[in-house]
Amino acid sequence: MEDNNYTAEDIEVLGGLEAVRRRPGMYIGSTGPKGLHHLVYEIVYNSIDEAMAGYCDRVTVTIFEDGKVEVADNGRGIPIDIHPVTSTSALEAVMTTLHAGAKFGGRGYKVSGGLHGVGASVVNALSSWLRVEVKRDYKVYSQEYCRGIVQNGVEQVGEASDTGTTTTFIADEEIFGNMNYDYVALAQRFREMCYLTKGLEICFRDEGADRETTFYFEGGIASFARYLNKNRPVLHKPIYLSKEVNGTEVEVALQYNEGFAETALSFANCINTQDGGSHLTGFRSALTRVINDAARKFKLLKEEDANLIGEDAREGLVSIVSVKLAEPQFEGQTKGKLGNPEVKNHVESAVVEDLSQFLDEHPADAKRIIEKCLTTARAREAAKKARDLVIGKKSLDGGTLPGKLADCSEKDPSKSEIYLVEGPSAGGSAKQGRDRRFQAILPLKGKILNVEKASPEKMLAHDEIRIIITALGAGIDSEMDLSKLRYDRVIIMTDADVDGAHIRTLLLTFFFRHMAELINEGHLYIAQPPLFRVTAGKEKHWAYSDKDKEALAKKTKGKVEIQRYKGLGEMTAEQLWDSTMNPETRSMLQVNVADAVNADKIFETLMGDEVPPRKAFIQAHAKSVKNLDI
Repeated sequence: MEDNNYTAEDIEVLGGLEAVRRRPGMYIGSTGPKGLHHLVYEIVYNSIDEAMAGYCDRVTVTIFEDGKVEVADNGRGIPIDIHPVTSTSALEAVMTTLHAGAKFGGRGYKVSGGLHGVGASVVNALSSWLRVEVKRDYKVYSQEYCRGIVQNGVEQVGEASDTGTTTTFIADEEIFGNMNYDYVALAQRFREMCYLTKGLEICFRDEGADRETTFYFEGGIASFARYLNKNRPVLHKPIYLSKEVNGTEVEVALQYNEGFAETALSFANCINTQDGGSHLTGFRSALTRVINDAARKFKLLKEEDANLIGEDAREGLVSIVSVKLAEPQFEGQTKGKLGNPEVKNHVESAVVEDLSQFLDEHPADAKRIIEKCLTTARAREAAKKARDLVIGKKSLDGGTLPGKLADCSEKDPSKSEIYLVEGPSAGGSAKQGRDRRFQAILPLKGKILNVEKASPEKMLAHDEIRIIITALGAGIDSEMDLSKLRYDRVIIMTDADVDGAHIRTLLLTFFFRHMAELINEGHLYIAQPPLFRVTAGKEKHWAYSDKDKEALAKKTKGKVEIQRYKGLGEMTAEQLWDSTMNPETRSMLQVNVADAVNADKIFETLMGDEVPPRKAFIQAHAKSVKNLDI
């Protein structure tokens, strides 16, 4: 019988920062690497706010060998006088009270990234130890905290000749577990911040990795566009647009290259809005309109011709859209998307006016850009015909499944998965070893096309790519609809050798460029087949590296037999099930893109036309690669 003794005493009210510690994901997105890095960003954002206000031009970020993180700036320093509401120092209020900060009324900052006023206090709550040192009024003040709880009052600890704030913290191991900071991911974010804030220098040091980089860019986001296109043949110099519209500062940089992929980055108050928002929508709308107007003005698009669509205007385009505004409305504390509806109109009007003027004044560049867009439009039409004629419209929606697909009996996509398997031999073993109820097998013949260097028409003419699109049923690019995805998990399963790694990279390139939503929503995985089977009597173990094999051989008693697998096809159906496909025992990597800029550059370097950057990348990273998780 149900307990009906439900009273007010059963309602728990979490005070102070306890809610943050109970539900950290609500504030920093996750307690994995992404959330761990977000702690660093939140403190650095406060320094960036000082820089945008014109009071700071240098930030130093240091990761010490013991896991401490220190962020120091030469801004004004957090006030330490008594706050009239909390009756504590302003420093303590900022560090221990949610929604406390100088970013609400517009008095402390005209624009800022920390609208919510929870950044510093959340970092404090999720740190086992944190200390803030403030330099102002020729004195140095300090206060320490433990898991958000004040350990002492604000104390004067020295004299100062300048101003600034230094925050040092240790992320709480109880919440984050193993704390490994990714130097490359952090460095890329700091690089972005410096591109977006002219005159700002960020020095980043990782003492454990013995690495240090200093970022400073006079050219701002125009330099950013040039950096992103560094290894690509380009059509023109970066175009830089800047205008203030109704209090919103709009900056845009764009540059076309000869490739097929679009790279679009958007920022609001220097925060990377990875999911876009109203500013990116406004830019894209303006771009399509301006390109069409210019095409007709230069008579490259005839009166009877249909307008170019957005995809035509964006193929091969690198664009950075940065806005600064007083009251940004971010979706979620991790600020992945900008929601202010008025910003769409602000950006659209700025881009229409300034880009139209640029194209009028630079007709040679304008014609090259328009010709690129017209070529894209023709290729799009050809690709549509190829898709309709070769695979058929129903085929793309999963209406006619490929013959070599061994489908599962489960019809609920959330309960099923599909293995993309290298070669017919491994495909045969996988078909025999699988659980037919929920596991589908799609054997792939050879290496798929490198889509980084292929037109959409050529891509859709490739047999194996058409088969993958058909089997998954969700479409590609702008037509992709995840509600039609036929399997919850799409698993790449290739041999653990060089050829298998190449096939895996080709598949990852295809998914990253044409099915990004599949990755973003957590549907793509990489199977981890073993390299060895270690047997002693009735005991058998799987080893995934030489180190694993040696460790198992030492632990196993009696006569040891070691079998080396050169490929999936050498495994019996039972062995493949036990080692790689059984959900109870298998090991898989979930593919995610934590840093879109870095991922874009890696795919361009590895799969693009330029050989020297690829050679340099391989030489630099060959010895350190264990598992490639992009």
